[in-house]
Parts: sequence; C-alpha cells; structure tokens
Amino acid sequence: MAVFQLRDYQQEAVTAVLKHFRKTNESAVIVLPTGSGKSLVIAELARLAKRKILVLTHVKELVEQNHQKYETYGVTAGIYSAGLKLKETQHQVTFASIQSAARNLNDFSEPYSLIIIDECHRVNLASPELSKGKAKDRLKDKVKYTSKAELKDELKEQSHETASTNQYQQIIEKLMQVNPEVKLLGLTATPYRLGMGWIYQKHYRGFMRSEQERPFKHCIYELPLRYLIKRQYLTEPNLVDATIEHYDFSSLRENSSGEYSPTDINHLLTKNHRVTQGIIEQVIELGEKRQGIMIFAATVDHAKEVFSYLPTKQSALITGATDSTERDNLIKAFKQKEIKYLVNVSVLTTGFDAPHVDMIAILRPTQSVSLYQQIIGRGLRLSDNKKDCLVIDYTGNDFDLYHPEVGEKKPNDKSQPVQVVCPSCEFPNIFWGICDDDGYLVEHYGRRCQGLVAEPSEDQSKERQCDYRFVFKECPHCSGENDIAARTCLHCFEVLVDPDDMLKKALQLKDSKIIRCAGMSLEEVPEKGNDKAADTGAGKLKITYHDEEGTELNESFDFSKPNQVKAFNDIFSKRLSIKIGVQLGSTESLEVDNLQQALKLANVLPCPDFVIARKQKYYWRIRNRIFDYQGRYRKANELK
Repeated sequence: MAVFQLRDYQQEAVTAVLKHFRKTNESAVIVLPTGSGKSLVIAELARLAKRKILVLTHVKELVEQNHQKYETYGVTAGIYSAGLKLKETQHQVTFASIQSAARNLNDFSEPYSLIIIDECHRVNLASPELSKGKAKDRLKDKVKYTSKAELKDELKEQSHETASTNQYQQIIEKLMQVNPEVKLLGLTATPYRLGMGWIYQKHYRGFMRSEQERPFKHCIYELPLRYLIKRQYLTEPNLVDATIEHYDFSSLRENSSGEYSPTDINHLLTKNHRVTQGIIEQVIELGEKRQGIMIFAATVDHAKEVFSYLPTKQSALITGATDSTERDNLIKAFKQKEIKYLVNVSVLTTGFDAPHVDMIAILRPTQSVSLYQQIIGRGLRLSDNKKDCLVIDYTGNDFDLYHPEVGEKKPNDKSQPVQVVCPSCEFPNIFWGICDDDGYLVEHYGRRCQGLVAEPSEDQSKERQCDYRFVFKECPHCSGENDIAARTCLHCFEVLVDPDDMLKKALQLKDSKIIRCAGMSLEEVPEKGNDKAADTGAGKLKITYHDEEGTELNESFDFSKPNQVKAFNDIFSKRLSIKIGVQLGSTESLEVDNLQQALKLANVLPCPDFVIARKQKYYWRIRNRIFDYQGRYRKANELK
C-alpha cells in the first residue's frame, strides 16, 4: 500500500473543506492549478468521510485517475462509467462519469453525504429557459452555414452542450431529494465560464466575485499558479508570441455562446494555407529537441491540414470523431514517446496527463480564459529531462496566464486595473479605471463595492456584500440606491423607470425639453437687501446645465432652507463624495451644508448625462436628471 504524503497546500485545502462544512451546507469550490494534485485532495477527503460520497467528472480518464489515487490508501471504491464498463454503487465511495450517472439516476437512490465535482467549471446553473433562449439565438444565425452538414454539426454540438450543462444539475437535484443535507464541493484550476464569469459568489479572503446567482456559493481555498512554479512543483511555461507566421482572427465575430463559429473559422483558414504550412515548419524547427509536442487546432478541417504537414510516422490526430479504442492507443503511444506530435481539436484540454509534454502550439482562437489556461496546463507537469514548456500562440489570444481578466470586459484601450478603496467599509476594490500620466486615478468603472461585511445579527460568521455603490440608479418611490441596470427596486420592489423609456417618452411630449448635458456652471443668486445671508452661506445657488450647442436649463437651491439643502445633497452629495474620493484618495463621505462650500466644489460637482424639464407657465421646471447613463442614446461629446 503506497500512501501518498500530502503537500502543505493539499493539506490546507482538505482542512479548509472540513472547516467550511462543519459550519454550513452551502456549496464550495477549491481552486488548485493543473498539476497540483487535485486527485490526492479528493482521495484524502473521501478517506476521511464516514458516509457515502459521489465523485463526478466528465471524462473516463479522470474517473480512473481519481479512483486509482483513492485506492492507494488500501481501500476499495466503486466505478460508475460506461466507458470503463463498470457500474458499481455498492461501495461507500463511487467515482462516476457525469454522462453515465445522469442517464441512470435511479441507481443513485441511497443517501449521499457529499458530492465532489472535479473540473467543476463545467457546472452551470439549472436554467432551462436560458438554454432555450440560447438555442433560439443560435438558430437565427443558421442562414450563414454553407451546407447541411455544417448545420448538423453545429446543432449536434449545441445539443451536447445543453445536455452536459444540465446533467450535473440533474444528479445534484436527485441526491438532494434523497438527502436535503447533502454537501456540494467543486474542484477546478479555472473557476470561471465563458459567458458567466466566476462560478462562485463569495471568496474566503473577504470579497464578492458576483452579485448574481452562481453554481457555487463560496471559494474556500485558492492557490496561485506562481506559487507552484516558484517552489518547483510545476514546470515554468516559456510563453512566446509567434513572430514569423500567425493568424489574424480579428475579423471574426463572437456567437451567442461567446465563442467563434467553426464555419467562420474554416472560411478564414481556407484563405491561409500558406500561413498554416509556415507555422508547422516553424513548430518542427523549434521542436527539434523537444520530447512531446501538442498542437491545438481550430476545427477538424484545420487539424487535418496541420497533420498533413507533419512527419507521418511521428504524428497522430485525435478529434471528437476518433474511435475510442484508436484514441486510447494513440494516447498510449504518445505517452510512451513513440509519437512526438499530437494534433487535437477540443478533446485533450482536461483529463489528459502526459508529463513529458514540453511544447504547446496554439493554433485555435478562443474567448475563454478557462480553455486557454487548460491548454497550457497540459505542459506544466514535471518530468525527467524537462526544464520548461515552450508555449507558442499563433492566434493572438490576449490572456494573462497568471492574472486572467475575468468578469467585466475591458471598457476601452486606456483602461487598466486600479485600486479603489470603499468609503464605507474601506475594502480595496480592483476595478477597471483610467490614470493620468503621473499615475493618479482619473476615473474608474466599478459599480458596487466587492467587500464582504458581517451581517448585523448575532451570528457574526455570516457575511454579506457591502451596500456601497459607486454609481447607482435612485428609486423615485423610496430614494433607495440600485444598480444602474436594475429594473426593480431592491428596497421597495417598485418597478424602476428605464432611462431609455424616460428619454423616449420625454421626446414625444410637446411641453418637454431634454438637455444632452455637456457641462454645468454654478453661481450665487444675489438677493437685494440680504447681504447677511450670503455671508453666513445661506444664500441661493443657481445651477445652469448646457448642451453642445449652448441650449440651457437651470434650477436653484436656497441654502437658507433645510429642505432645499437636503434636496441638493440627495441629488449630488454621494456622487460628489465618490468623485472626490477617486481624485484625492479620500474615504470620507461629504455633505454640502452651505452656499460657499457648494461654490468651491463647482469644478468637481458631478454632471448628469441628461436633464429633462417640463414647461410650466413662464419657465422650464427640471423633472429628472439622469446620471451614469448606459443606453442607446448618444451622450454629449460622444461619437456614435
């Protein structure tokens, strides 16, 4: 019996799981890089368990690998996988493929205490309506397919994706019906999905990843890739951009899933046969002294072309259509170094373990950070006579392997990650933002603080997201703050008016005027015989809004009246605090309480994007001011 000794970080991960599930049944994720030994963490958790456990993954290779690691402890476990020709559920621990388990739900009618999902970034939310919507969106695009065969392939891929997405939820739902207290744990190297972003909501270091519902509630342990490379647990990747030949995929458009259409890719590649040949010639040249080379092609046709340029006796091609027996034989030959070049299309990104791989050529474009990291992860395992892994990207995939950009897309070319301290809880948020030439923050695009704060209750272990919003939509019914894209108020549940609807309605009214606000000015309104009021800061303030062509609207605030001061602060004070805080690095909340203070702040007072007024008998009365606008209408000084 060869029991493995856990590394320090593996033991930390196991401890984090035990600690978490002693406190709560809420779902959790462990993030460990490819090659860090997730199967050992799974084996140790299974060994410590006292009740039935189900370990799920999506490929038979991982089922077999996880099962073997567990049995090194000298205990027996079951395998439930049609691909491995076994369907065992009688043991305390069962390692199963999700496809086989989902097709035979009645075989899992006993109470399980824990579900462990390996490669859990494949798990999606249970949302049939969303799947139907995506299917409809894709069908709208089918006119672009040039043949029935291509349409058939795309529909088959779509069907497989939908089925795979729902299979995890089917087995989870089944086991929860039997035991509502069953716990759910996921392990992955890449905790994000294309089109979704992060797959969990809360991070154990005290911040929110997503306000939206996610497949998992908590990330309870995470280990950075650099940690393992620095301590020589993984091979260092030598990332090189192609300099001689490369593909230009910039003209491709994303489909409804966020990826590129295989048909569009094929159409582009048929015009670049010379480029492909040049790329493979370079791969062969650079790989002369390499042990194992993996080439990731874009489509099946592309893979066949790539394969045709390689040395026949040293190369193999694997696609989704490759017979399982032939596939196993080819992989075995590659692992035994009988084959040097292995070309594949989307089939060897997870669950494939060939430590001697020391060169990876990426010939497929992707918008998926997860896929990119999984591809490179194939070459990071340690092996004899392996100093590094050469990674050449011929497609211009612009990802940072160590700090991938996940979630909000980069707003513009000038944006960079910036730190913004929350004025409420002082959490150091990282948002997209713009700095000046001296490195000072000019503006940022964060909406809400991502920090976690203790719930105002007796149970101090419970945490919620900080309520502070850097930009917000104010509810006209209760004055509550909501996300700028919200349609229903979080506080009073009244329907919020959409800014586009508000503008459209105002445009249709004859007695309405709209200013596309390009700027604003403040001035004191002199009052005859009342010099004392001005001296005490209790005079009247006039604000004039103007558009690009000089059209103006104005309103006044009398600082001698408390209700007018409150009205001014309700409109401007928090936005003013945010703007000053960004520019000066302040975390203080600011309220304006006198006229002179307001005039001094004229240059930094936040300006609305649109101002809407209605005609009264002798003047225009401002009814709405729209801040932080995002919609279909052009803002001032903006070209569309």
